[in-house]
Amino acid sequence: MPTSQPASGPSEDRATPDDLLHTRTGTEVSPEDLVLASGKDITPRSMEWAKRKLEAEGPAALEKMLP
Repeated sequence: MPTSQPASGPSEDRATPDDLLHTRTGTEVSPEDLVLASGKDITPRSMEWAKRKLEAEGPAALEKMLP
């Protein structure tokens, strides 16, 4: 009796192709997004850091933090 396997879908032994990986959602990047992506807790100090970083680097600041 043959065993059935899904015709398509992710394989556990394969990496996801780069063209399927996305870090941007098409929405504006918020300071909170940046703080959370950095692994920091949301505090007044970390939010100020994120605001300054976004002003200096724009949405690319998030791209630089994520793989």
